[in-house]
Amino acid sequence: MADPVLALKAARLTLAGNAGPVEILKGIDLTVQRGETLGLVGPSGSGKSSLLMLMGGLERATGGDVRALGQDLTRMDEDALARFRRGNMGVVFQSFHLIPTMTALENVAVPLELAGVRDAFARAEDELGAVGLAARMHHYPRQMSGGEQQRVALARAAAPRPAILLADEPTGNLDGVNGQAIMDLLFGLRDRHGATLILVTHAPDLAAHCDRTVRMVDGRIASDTGDLREAAE
Repeated sequence: MADPVLALKAARLTLAGNAGPVEILKGIDLTVQRGETLGLVGPSGSGKSSLLMLMGGLERATGGDVRALGQDLTRMDEDALARFRRGNMGVVFQSFHLIPTMTALENVAVPLELAGVRDAFARAEDELGAVGLAARMHHYPRQMSGGEQQRVALARAAAPRPAILLADEPTGNLDGVNGQAIMDLLFGLRDRHGATLILVTHAPDLAAHCDRTVRMVDGRIASDTGDLREAAE
């Protein structure tokens, strides 16, 4: 089997709380293969979003190892992590995090420009067209619906052609129709760019579209359908 895209070994995350340290993740062992689609599910507060942030280097493990594309994220400083994410990861949040003073086109293109992509605006136009926003690319976020803003966020995440696409409740702020559209687009972008997709969701239909689901409970992995599939084989 090829080396995994992501590999966590005994990964822990402890954060400071008002009453003392709070253990968020309690020894996570998990690997994700190239091209796999993984859904992280579980009740609120179970640690699934924290696990996603650990995978993306947005939180630093306080114990164990976290490796992405063979690189040890636990040994990188903040600048190195930022460069690694910029070149290898796309992240989509429940809140869209668009810059309100920039058009949709600028929101997608400017990060590419900062990364040194020569055809940044042309690529941004292509990605906005791929998510159905060719006619809206010169609009500002305040002029767009929530569903349209999430499409811009998807285009921004996909534009660098990332090897890993991370999504934290990407349909959480949307109604059923827009949520379904975003789900279709998210999997379409995965297929278009061949990215490994990892998403956090409370939506059963979104989780059901994944190759594999990992259920989190109280900071631990309670079940992994990948383990069940391997046992059946």
